[in-house]
Amino acid sequence: MDLEDGLTALDKIVTQFNTYENYLDSQITDEDLYYLEDEDLARQLVELGGRGTGKVVKRGDFEARKATIMAIRRAAIEAAKLAERTQKKTLTSTSKELQDNFLKALAVREEDNRNGKSVIFIRDRNSHGQQVSAYIDYAHRLKTEDFEPYFNGKKRLVPRPTDLSFYNWNSNTAMCNSTPNYQVIADNPEGLVFKYKRDSKILNVDPKALPGDDSTRTSIDTELYIQAVIFDHIFRG
Repeated sequence: MDLEDGLTALDKIVTQFNTYENYLDSQITDEDLYYLEDEDLARQLVELGGRGTGKVVKRGDFEARKATIMAIRRAAIEAAKLAERTQKKTLTSTSKELQDNFLKALAVREEDNRNGKSVIFIRDRNSHGQQVSAYIDYAHRLKTEDFEPYFNGKKRLVPRPTDLSFYNWNSNTAMCNSTPNYQVIADNPEGLVFKYKRDSKILNVDPKALPGDDSTRTSIDTELYIQAVIFDHIFRG
């Protein structure tokens, strides 16, 4: 038996049995127990090589290899956990050379918005030259589409009828859609507001009013859109 085969055989034994005693028990025959009438004595004889069904692995070799295998397993588990954490922390905006303030603002907020936080307001012109605007749930968009082209500058984030609130200023077309993070309250006497579902606090997007508890309003100086505003909500739960 060469070294590689020996190691393979030892690995199989160490993997099969939780303890060295379990391994010794597997080497004891019914005949051994019949004549010795003592399990501990039978184990001792197997360990000394006086009984058993084959060549006996020494206790030191078994325990050393067992410890090595357990260490390898723990290291593999930790490596998998680290890889998972690293993957989760890898942001789409990482290592991108962002020039416009709007994209920089999105990059700063990307990690926080993996769990829902910000509402983006954009006013722009569509492909037909019509002026359109929308309130966008940033976290929801991050989960439902790839932001790589946006941060690379290959695409522009544009208002969509499926956003929290969409309005076409030329056709007077308005649409509202609640998301997993925000509930749209369109019939509010004071105007359109959004309720953050995790704490039920109201986000007021009226520029003449305060945005609400634990919320801020930031206007973005950008060359990409006619107007851009980001509302940030701080969840304290």
